[in-house]
Amino acid sequence: MTALFFGILTLVLVGPAAEALSRASWPVKAPRAAMTLWQAIALAGVLSAFSCGLAIAANLLTPGPDGAPTTNPFDEIDRLGLPLWLTLVGVFALTLMVGARLMYTVIRVGVRTRARRYAHRQLIDILDRCDRSDASHPLFASDVRMIDVEQPLAYCLPGLRQRVVVSEGVVARLSRDELTAVLTHERAHLRARHDLVLEAFIAVHEAFPRVVRSSSALGAVELLVEALADDQAVRATAPTTLGRALVACADAVAPRGAMAVGGPTTLARIRRLRDERPTRLLALSAYSAAAAILVVPTLAVAIPWLTELSRLISAA
Repeated sequence: MTALFFGILTLVLVGPAAEALSRASWPVKAPRAAMTLWQAIALAGVLSAFSCGLAIAANLLTPGPDGAPTTNPFDEIDRLGLPLWLTLVGVFALTLMVGARLMYTVIRVGVRTRARRYAHRQLIDILDRCDRSDASHPLFASDVRMIDVEQPLAYCLPGLRQRVVVSEGVVARLSRDELTAVLTHERAHLRARHDLVLEAFIAVHEAFPRVVRSSSALGAVELLVEALADDQAVRATAPTTLGRALVACADAVAPRGAMAVGGPTTLARIRRLRDERPTRLLALSAYSAAAAILVVPTLAVAIPWLTELSRLISAA
């Protein structure tokens, strides 16, 4: 029953729960609290999957004549019956596959993304056309690079040597205040390391089978990341200033591994700037839900291991 509970909980968290949250309208009103809830759902889904595997492994262990657990499959089949034994082994194998795929995906996404950013950063440094003679201009900052491209480009490259990249096309479209809003937006991404948040969600999204994961969860998280950066830009300038900058940069693009100020979420973000700020109750409810979602799978994983460790220490 424990394995069944955690198996169902895993499927609910990575499927219907994530899909329902991605379709909700309130997260953009409280992006920080909503992002915490998203992270709790993702972490709880992973923990529940491993809890399911651990519970199944415990059910497969058959006590031997001396009371110690044995892994003899014939004894397990006699005790559980062949259909149930095959089901448990299949689910346990699936759990191991998801765990291995998750670790592989984290490594693959991290290595490829950083290699791509490194190569692009080298190219951007060579193509930089910033005129730093005016120390008061936003483009004077050492982390900003401007390239000679008419197409609107405004994005950031996270990492140890962070860069904010703009094109001459964007600079020509924006006033100084609007350019400040764009640069503040991109620096908010860099300071909060939103790239790591997105990498984690990409790994979880790709680790679970396509038939159970939510297809819109990743897009919802990307919108929240942009909303958090927008809030920083609004504090530095004004909602109307940022709104004009977003309209001007709506068709801006970015290379893979970077985060652009424009894109498909622009319209939703502009509408959000006109909405009223949420009450504290909404954010508090999201934080409380995140804590509650994490409690069950975390305790279910930790308590059995702590109990067994305590027993071994006492026996020694």
